[in-house]
Amino acid sequence: MVTLNRIYTRSGDSGSTRLATGATVSKADPRVETYGAVDETNACLGLARLHTANAMALDAMLARIQNELFDLGADLATPAKPDEAAGSMLRILDSQVDRLEGEIDELNAELPALTSFVLPGGTDAAAALHLARTVCRRAEREAVRLVESGEAVSGSALRYLNRLSDLLFVAARYANNRGAAEVFWKSGATR
Repeated sequence: MVTLNRIYTRSGDSGSTRLATGATVSKADPRVETYGAVDETNACLGLARLHTANAMALDAMLARIQNELFDLGADLATPAKPDEAAGSMLRILDSQVDRLEGEIDELNAELPALTSFVLPGGTDAAAALHLARTVCRRAEREAVRLVESGEAVSGSALRYLNRLSDLLFVAARYANNRGAAEVFWKSGATR
């Protein structure tokens, strides 16, 4: 359980913050950038949910994902140790990735096949979900950079971000009246 009695601590005034392990790092640390982009994705989903209240199944899915993004943030804020016991830390699980895949398949089954690239837009919900997708893709790139720098990031966390951005693309199409309100790219149309 988390208890926050004070919102400001002044401890970050010098440009540093603490990871979940207690280690002090720069607020520009790649790990902080990564879980910060996950937090931005979560905020975008909060905005999207303002427009999905009438789509109960989609809204419930997004609500669950918002909670999972806090789990993902905790995972990323806690560098894994080589001797870490399975289940001792809050980590994203492969079963969560599998659930996203199932939901992608369910939503996609109700959509027409794509014949062109989709422009972000259409309904309010779809536009907000496209924004969430692009921020999620940035979070994924930040996580990959973290791994490439030699930092430990779980494979499940990376797969979750990749699958989530796919789900948000399909959810945006679904929110566009199941594809009927989609806006398509017209190659060279403005030349």
